[in-house]
Amino acid sequence: MSDFDVIVLGGGAPGEHCAGAIAARGLRVAVVERELVGGECSYWACIPSKSLLRPGEAVQGARDVGASAEVDVQAALDWRDYMVSDYSDAGQERWLADRGIALVRGVGRLAGPGVVEVEGTRHTAEHVVVATGSDPVVPPVPGLDGLDGVWGTRDATAMKTVPRRLIVLGGGSAGVEIAQVVRRLGGEAVLVEASDRLIPREPAPLGEALAEALRRDGIELRLGVRAAEALRDRDDYVLKLSDGTEVRGERLLVATGRRPRVEGIGLETVGVKADPHGIRVDEYLRAGGQIWAIGDVNGIWPLTHVGEYEGDVVAANIAGESHAANYEAVPRVTYTDPQAAAVGAAEAPYSTTTLLSDVPKSATYSHAYAESNGFLTLLSDGARLTGAYALGPEAGEWLQQATLAIRARVPLEVLSDTIQPFPSFSGVFDSAFKALRMEIAKMPSPTQPMQAQMARP
Repeated sequence: MSDFDVIVLGGGAPGEHCAGAIAARGLRVAVVERELVGGECSYWACIPSKSLLRPGEAVQGARDVGASAEVDVQAALDWRDYMVSDYSDAGQERWLADRGIALVRGVGRLAGPGVVEVEGTRHTAEHVVVATGSDPVVPPVPGLDGLDGVWGTRDATAMKTVPRRLIVLGGGSAGVEIAQVVRRLGGEAVLVEASDRLIPREPAPLGEALAEALRRDGIELRLGVRAAEALRDRDDYVLKLSDGTEVRGERLLVATGRRPRVEGIGLETVGVKADPHGIRVDEYLRAGGQIWAIGDVNGIWPLTHVGEYEGDVVAANIAGESHAANYEAVPRVTYTDPQAAAVGAAEAPYSTTTLLSDVPKSATYSHAYAESNGFLTLLSDGARLTGAYALGPEAGEWLQQATLAIRARVPLEVLSDTIQPFPSFSGVFDSAFKALRMEIAKMPSPTQPMQAQMARP
């Protein structure tokens, strides 16, 4: 008899979540973790970065409505430490124990079908779920690999003091978020991105609009240029760029993405192959035999909430259900202020864009919001919503109704007949859905002055 029904190799957010879903079905499950239970997201990525963003966002929001406020930097850093439990996973240990989940600490690797070896000890199970996550990518910039003290995202989210000036190499979500953290906590930030826009994996208008917002924040952006060389000049880090210019800073952060962690985990012992994009899985997230792969390691969507969703899918399949993963409506959010959010398709036969400055909520939210570049873009195949993206305060929250509409294939007639609360940012959908239907019908889009909207009973 096996030691467990299931062993989850990796106790980050996806693995931990999967183990909980398996235990809830009455199966014997163990989690193998080499660092802290909860993983990258809980201690070095999602939670600390959002905790550090919030004080600056709150202060800016107060200033926007005429109040006076300043960030207490030490209090902000202390709050970050509280939110990551001072880098202790004792609480997660208790969470696992309360659910009857065994925790095996140490470096684990597959050692044959149904076998996981941890620090020389073998543990057996009928199923193994690989959830080993990902590692940061360091680009091959001459001089970069030999520089001491270069920050990765872990170093940045764990900062003890705010850099006088931070160079950020990489304009994805992690890079732009940390640049804004530093800027709003009192430092300067310059961001270098090889693409001609920020968050380059998202629709171009979203990255371009976010760049405009960050420039207003005082963040220097160097877009469409590559780092040609990295070096130290006395107290400064220096990046020489492909256009012949250079940028300098007290600190250098490399935030150029991550790759699936597949090396050294024993995939060859179970006949599972991986490529640079991760472990290949079928629609049920099976990698082969009784081996499953979830989270960053399968390379499908390297997002915490996707990994946790995949954990639920695998738990259901191990329990005998037949549950295929559905990625039709994956929400993505960059938690800057304003937030940049997207879901579903990036292109479609029909699309419309509605400005947040035309929404009554904007007039009550901030004196200056009428000049902002916030917007909502909807995409459709002519019958239903297939994609959406937006820039604005808490866009990740109010865009979620688009996620549900895409996933549930709600007809446009129902969406445009839905009552939105007034005044709210969700109110933008009222105008946007009507405009989308008129675009599909090839009718001119109506205009309605904000004053008239606000005067409605």
